[in-house]
Amino acid sequence: MKRLIFIATGLILMGVLTFNIEGVSGESKGTDKDHSKATFAGGCFWCMEPPYDKLDGVISTISGYTGGKEKNPTYEQVSSGRTGHVEAIQVTYDPSRVTYEQLLDVFWKNIDPTQGNGQFVDIGPQYRTAIFYHNEEQRKQALASRAKLMASGKFQKAIVTEILPAGEFYEAEEYHQDYYLKNPLRYKFYRHGSGRDQFLEKTWGKKE
Repeated sequence: MKRLIFIATGLILMGVLTFNIEGVSGESKGTDKDHSKATFAGGCFWCMEPPYDKLDGVISTISGYTGGKEKNPTYEQVSSGRTGHVEAIQVTYDPSRVTYEQLLDVFWKNIDPTQGNGQFVDIGPQYRTAIFYHNEEQRKQALASRAKLMASGKFQKAIVTEILPAGEFYEAEEYHQDYYLKNPLRYKFYRHGSGRDQFLEKTWGKKE
């Protein structure tokens, strides 16, 4: 679907200067012993980076592929829906500044957890939602947060987001990283056209 949107908007956006910003918020994409990792699949990974990049305590977000058996998959392979991978982001964060519970809250408020065949306009198993836990504590918190959301009555349909152990995470191609910064107009057009923003505003209210 993303390819179709590119074709439809190619002439409109032709000549727009894109730019490359290394890293996020001026912080390194490296990790150290004081940092932790969290992995979330929420449909198109372009749309999942921005809400985490805004959080104080998040060191970096990386778009990639996980959950499948193919080693070093390409975007073309994953987008076919046959490798078992999902588009996901891996968040490196400082737990002394932002908690995993806060990361989970951001996750739920940026997806449709009731959609089992993809996310919004992007249909296919590669766009399904999932939380990939890196340790037992993350697993417990993820399960608790899902149960809390189920009990809240916020959604009339069943919540189908999976909670799975984290496996090998493959970084996506460079042009996917920080896409919303490199190609702001294309990103905004895609995001609005996908219906994500409309759904989130209807469910959670307009963001200030």
